[in-house]
Order: sequence, then C-alpha cells, then structure tokens
Amino acid sequence: MAVVAANTASIAPNSLPTRPFLSAAAVDLRNLLFNESLPFRHLKLVHGRLLRLGLHHDGYLLNILIRSSFISGHPAHALLLFSQTQTPNLFHFNTAIRGLVSADRMPDAVQFYHQMRREGFSPDNFTFPFVLKACARIPDLETGTKIHSQLLKSGFELDVFVKTGLVSLYSKCGRLADAQKLFDEMSVTNVVSWTAIISGYTKCGRMELARRVFDGMVRKDVVSWSAMIGGYSSNGLPREALQLFFEMEAANMKPDCVTMVGALSACAKLGALELGERVSRYMEVSSFLSNPILGTALIDMYAKCGSMARAWAIFGRMKEMDRIVWNAIINGLSMTGHGKISFGLFAQMEKKRVAPDSNTFVGLLCACTHTGLVEDGRAYFSSLSRIYSIDPRIEHYGCMVDLLGRAGLLEEAHRLIKDMRMKANAVVWGALLGGCRIHRNIELAELVLKKLVVLEPRNSGNFVLLSNIYALSGRWAESAKLRWSMKREGIQKTPGYSWVEMDGFVHEFHVGDKSHPMSEEIYLKLDELSKQLKAMGYMPTTDDVLFDVEDEEKAHSLEHHSEKLAIAFALIRTQPEETIRVVKNLRVCGDCHSAVKLISRITCREIIVRDNNRFHCFREGACSCNDYW
Repeated sequence: MAVVAANTASIAPNSLPTRPFLSAAAVDLRNLLFNESLPFRHLKLVHGRLLRLGLHHDGYLLNILIRSSFISGHPAHALLLFSQTQTPNLFHFNTAIRGLVSADRMPDAVQFYHQMRREGFSPDNFTFPFVLKACARIPDLETGTKIHSQLLKSGFELDVFVKTGLVSLYSKCGRLADAQKLFDEMSVTNVVSWTAIISGYTKCGRMELARRVFDGMVRKDVVSWSAMIGGYSSNGLPREALQLFFEMEAANMKPDCVTMVGALSACAKLGALELGERVSRYMEVSSFLSNPILGTALIDMYAKCGSMARAWAIFGRMKEMDRIVWNAIINGLSMTGHGKISFGLFAQMEKKRVAPDSNTFVGLLCACTHTGLVEDGRAYFSSLSRIYSIDPRIEHYGCMVDLLGRAGLLEEAHRLIKDMRMKANAVVWGALLGGCRIHRNIELAELVLKKLVVLEPRNSGNFVLLSNIYALSGRWAESAKLRWSMKREGIQKTPGYSWVEMDGFVHEFHVGDKSHPMSEEIYLKLDELSKQLKAMGYMPTTDDVLFDVEDEEKAHSLEHHSEKLAIAFALIRTQPEETIRVVKNLRVCGDCHSAVKLISRITCREIIVRDNNRFHCFREGACSCNDYW
C-alpha cells in the first residue's frame, strides 16, 4: 500500500471558496485575516472595519473571519458571527464544524452537522472527516453509522480522508473488525489511518495486534509512537512503554505532550523515579508548569514514586492550576499518608473557587481510609450529594466500605452495600472481605465470598483471603479444603513479586528468587540482616504464613519474601545516604512490615515500599502508616 506522509487535518484542502474579484480594501482585510497569529483584539478591529465598509454580509470575508476566530481560540465569538450570517452556505457550516472539532467541542460539531442537514445542505468531502472525528471522540457510534450510510449514498466512500475518519470512528467505538475491514479496503493509506487502527487495538487491550500494525508502518509520526506508548502504559505494560519510548528516542523522534504523559505514567506505575526524571528532561520545566496536563503527569509520577516533596514543589510552581492538577496533588498526599494535609488543601481549593468533582472526593475518602478517620470519611461522603450535588459513584462506596471495614464496623459496611443505588462490584465486596480478614469475622466472610465467586469466579485473591481467615482462626481443615477446591478448579494464586529501580534498570524479585545475577550476595546480606534483627529482639510473625506447618519452616519462608530480597539488593548497590524505593504487586505482609521497620533503624536508611494498597515510608524504626493499613 502507498503511504501518504501527512496528517488529515493538515493536508485537507481549505474549505474556503475562492473569491477572485475583491476591492482593494477587501483584499487588505482578507490578507490580515489569513494571518493566523493575528491577536483576537485585532480580529475585532477587522470586523469593525468590515461593518464600516458594508462588507459584513459578504459571505466569503465573513467565512474567513469565522475561521480566524476559531484559530485565535474564541469559538463563542465565531459562533456569534455564524449566527449573524444572513444566508449561511456549505462553506460556513464546514468552517464551523471544523472549528468546533479543533476547539474540542465535539457534541456541538455534531449538532451543527444535523442543523446543516435540516437546512438542506449536502455534506462534502470536507464535512465528513471532521464530523466523523467528532463522533469518534464522543463516542457516538449511532450517529457515526448514519453518517456512514449518508456518505455511501453521496459517493465519498473512496476519499482517503473520509475513509480514515470511518476507520477512526469504528476503532474508537470498539468495532475493530469493521475498522480493520475498512482499512484493508483502502488503496491509499496515511499515517492517521494506521494510527487509528493502532488506537483501536490499544483501547481494547489487544497490544500484540497493535504492535504488529505499528511494526508494519513504513513511516511513523509522533502520534503513532504516542498511541503505542500510551497503550502499553494503560494496559499494565509499563516496561514495554518505556522500552518503546527509548526506541523513539533512538529514532530521533521528538516526543510531544501525549508521549510524555504516557511515558511518565509508565514510570509512575513502576515507581521508577530515576527513569521518570530522565523522561521529564525531554521537555523544559516551563512546559510542565504552563501545561496542566503535563504538570499533572509529573506530579502523579513523583507522588507514585514516593517523592512527595518534589510533587509538592511542582504543584507550587504551576502557572495554571485546574481541577485535575488539584486532584493529582490531593490523591498523591492521600496515598503517601499525608491525609490531614490533603484536607487542608481541599479547603484551599474551595477558597480559590475551584469546584471539586467526584475524583476529588475519591482522594479525600482514600486519605480517611489510610488513616482510619471514620468521622471525617462519613462527613465527606455525606457532603457529596448534600452540599456538592455529586452523585456518589461506585468508587466512593468502595472507599467507605474499606474505611468502615478496617475500623471493625463490618455491619455498618454491609448495610451500606445493601443501601447502594447501584449494584456492588467485586471491588466493593472485596473491601468488605478485607475487613473480615482483619477482624476475623468468618461468618460474614463466607457470605461475601459467595457474592465474589459470582462476580469473579476465577479470581484467586478472594479464595486466598477467605482461606487466610480460616487459617488465622486455626481452622486448618476448612483452609485446606478451600485451597484444594482452588487446585481442582485450576485457579492459580497470583504470585507476589517486588521490583526496584537501579541505574535506569528495573530489577524484579519473586519469593525465594535465585535467578538474579547477584543472588549469592543478596542472600548473604539477608543472613546478615537476620542476625541483626534477632539481636534486636525481632521474632518472625508466623501468622502471615498461612498453612499448617511447623513455626521454624514458616519463619524460613518469611525470610525470603520478595520485598526483603529487593531491599537487600538495594542496600548492596546504593550509597548509605540514598533512599531505597521498592514496589510490590500485592499487600505487604505483617512480618515484612515489622522487619523493614527495624531494617530502617539498623541501616539508618529511609525505605519506601509501595504495595497495591498504599505507601509505607520506613524511617528510624517507624512507618508512615502508623501500622494501620
């Protein structure tokens, strides 16, 4: 297939009509309007000149003025001009639809298309690509398929830009088979059509197919690279995202805002601070501070890497702080154990008249959960609908059930689930099961598991949690029976692993792992730490090894948990004053939590462990969670 190396928006011919015969004054005004860097105040002066010269009803000049108003970032003014057009024509509608799409006002663009049809105008090859783009972004498959039928009747189905719009529409609406069929029918393809297919596959989590298409591209632009990097990151493949980012670097392709967000998100997921800082150096600091999207990505990266001080510094320097930026810092503070500060920040947010949204309250409720502040949690949850007119989402209920369950208020948590306006999902029931584990409520745990088995029949975590509750209560027979049923059904327990970043590489460890090149030194370091721990009176918390074997065997198993291996490796490879950062895919067990507190005292190190629930900052024998997690 031939490849047209250009973007649809940039190569589509101008939808303005040609107007060869203009007066000298009109020519001067036209030339002024074609200057895309013309300030908006000058545009208004030009409009005034048109009025004085009696040219304000000239459809050609008015169309240019509408276009220039959109380009200058004033869509409301452009629409006002359109409304004053006495006899709008197809070119006016095309300019308005294109301008609204550029202004990210997709529903309005679709409405203008319907208005255009009602007024008897037939769309052309300039109309269809932009209205299809609007339908894809909303997404509105129903309208998009109707437009598809209209363009077939109009004979525009072979136009490369129209066909690219269709590929994008069906890809973004999850109709990948239709998108692929249309793509395969294209005799001429461009980078945009290739990228549309890639985006469709990444959205559906089919990264292997997306990569196959990506590798088949003759020419890749920054958008196609960004689609793959963002796809890997959002589909739980952060290592692959960063590997591709550095391949992009090797190809001398400069990243844009979207690329940076995808790469920084991957660093955040890995907790890879060093890599995150390396990625951030591809743009000037001023770019982050003046762009809320980039700034949010950088704040989120620092927060999830456990460097809240740097996240706070970026937040304080932001030139434009929208609600998403405030949410990022509030969520970062809550996950790193600074709940009270996040409450104060929320008060500042309100003082500055930035309206909170449902995501703001997810952060606040998480802060309450991590610190056991039940009354504060109840107050925030109540204020959602009562004060802010926000309907509670499933995430808010999940936070409240988690908060109440951890505090031992299991019956209240159960009642809350029963009173929910929507059907509880696995996350909500799982939060209640976690509370049952902490407080060893077997009867309620068995009831909850029945709900979870219906929702997630293959999720091993639910079975393991109930098995652990049985084991904690000494009911080994029931625990063994449940684990045997898991084996019979082929349900595998999710293996625990931890990773640590070192010199730009991420090192991964599993329990009892001996595959690392430095395994011998790592295990020697663990033995050394074990002796020092025992000298300080440490005794393994064998309750965390929940199977019926001798205590000595349990203790041996605990010594080689993945987070301990990662910490031992980091102690060998880093300088005495360096902070150690470890990420774990599962919840940190109680024994490791106790051991790492003492290791931080023995080594005089700050050790930050991020598990799948929260951050633990160990320093001088204490943890930031205050043993509540």
